[in-house]
Amino acid sequence: MSKAKNRVEELLDELIKGKTPEELIGASGLLKQLTKGLLERAMQGEMTHHLGYEKNDISGNNTGNSRNGKSSKKLKGNFGTIELEIPRDRNGSFEPQIVQKGQTRFTGFDEKIISMYSRGMTTREISNHLEEIYQVDVSADLISQVTDSVMETVIEWQNRPLEKVYPILIMDALIVKVRDGNHVMNKAFYLAVGINLQGTKEILGIWVERTERAKFWLQILTDLKNRGVEDILIACVDGLKGFPDTIISVFPNTQVQLCIVHMVRNSLKWVSYKQRKEIANDLKAIYTSPSAEIAKKCLDDFSTKWDSQYPMISKSWRSNWESVIPFLAYPSNIRKAIYTTNAIESMNMGLRKVIKNRGSFPNDEAATKLLYLALKNMSKKWTMPIQDWDDERSVT
Repeated sequence: MSKAKNRVEELLDELIKGKTPEELIGASGLLKQLTKGLLERAMQGEMTHHLGYEKNDISGNNTGNSRNGKSSKKLKGNFGTIELEIPRDRNGSFEPQIVQKGQTRFTGFDEKIISMYSRGMTTREISNHLEEIYQVDVSADLISQVTDSVMETVIEWQNRPLEKVYPILIMDALIVKVRDGNHVMNKAFYLAVGINLQGTKEILGIWVERTERAKFWLQILTDLKNRGVEDILIACVDGLKGFPDTIISVFPNTQVQLCIVHMVRNSLKWVSYKQRKEIANDLKAIYTSPSAEIAKKCLDDFSTKWDSQYPMISKSWRSNWESVIPFLAYPSNIRKAIYTTNAIESMNMGLRKVIKNRGSFPNDEAATKLLYLALKNMSKKWTMPIQDWDDERSVT
């Protein structure tokens, strides 16, 4: 251990000796005092650099500028509110960098607000949390101002260039309550999830419309094309009328695949809770079959077992069969990427979790802002490609 490090350790031991946690990190604790002292000392150093001479140094005589007292400033942060003394110069030309002009919060404090907001906390909950944990009074207006600053990033993200090819595109909609004048209405927020050539998930964008209509999907698909997408190999859709024709009109070589996630979700909608697991497992035998022929036999077995109670389930699968089976022609792990519920269901569950406390959003922008931040948090975990993705690509 170096002498400098030893000296630091000795100083720390001396500082914390006999101190309680409150005396160290409390509202008026040592850590807060040290932060204040270090910042003020650093600004004094910046002033010396700005003027070109030390305080009280005679070399500063007749230079045309000098120190001119101090002004006070309050900064909000992890230690609560700290009142700092900001040095001034006579010419008014000094602008400290460590605490910049107009800054009212410590670096990283805004990120804490945005992080809490992205996890579904309301502005009131964030304000109460900051007051309780950090003894900082932060108004709802300030929190809104901080989170509103995200919208510029959202717009850039929504218009960013995309990759030329996406092997798999999964389309889904999330219903969100949004205020429209004096009324609250359900709006569909459309999400496009792409599996890129590296085998990882990517949210391509968020679009807002009141109803699920193929016409609106045409606008979305055209947007994807304008942002650089040239080809989609497999598009998983939810059976919306007109979907296949809409997709083919923009990406003519795309294989349209009825979204298995939606098929299963719709099949279980009216099933009693006690039977959901068993029926879900029997449906799984259909879409995890190694071939279309075996899948058909599994559907026949399902029909024999359940038609007496739920005849509409097998009827729905049979009527959509030609749109259900295309993915069975692909290698097993590519099929799994298409039928697995994780890609969509885990995402939807996470999004529903962050919006459940809201009741309703004041406008589309507020809802989009929260959905973007929540998706950004989720995407941090989307680092691993689909298992054996490279091997399966070589087969295809």
